[in-house]
Amino acid sequence: MAKTVSEKMGLQPGMRAIFLQAPADASQAISPPKLELATKLQGDFDYIHFFVRRQDAFHQTFPSLKKHLKPTGTLWVSWPKGKQEGTDLTLPTVIRLGYDYGLVESTCLSVNSVWSALKFTHPKPGKKYNNSYGKLPSSPPNDAQTGAI
Repeated sequence: MAKTVSEKMGLQPGMRAIFLQAPADASQAISPPKLELATKLQGDFDYIHFFVRRQDAFHQTFPSLKKHLKPTGTLWVSWPKGKQEGTDLTLPTVIRLGYDYGLVESTCLSVNSVWSALKFTHPKPGKKYNNSYGKLPSSPPNDAQTGAI
């Protein structure tokens, strides 16, 4: 039996979740289980799903979403496929932007005929991420690495 969109996303009953700017048809396609759904971005979340059409809106909202993502949580970004709805977002662009803000991608899937979704998580300490579309910001060296006293 084929998995539902919510199963592919790893949604589990009881997760603390928030959907931001989700169109009704996309929410219906995801068909989540019973979640602890929030209406405001307060506290930490297991699952955040952000629907966005433009890069400027991505830049305005994504940093605040990352601050509310639990260390083991997932932040899904959805954008219109194939330049629908006048979007300036593509898979490579969304990957690059996520990496620019310090999160790494893993899974891409189709929500419905309009929306794609890409899963972001916090990088695992010590793991190297090689992605041709994005690069994690490097942390500033500490004094021990630079030899400064």
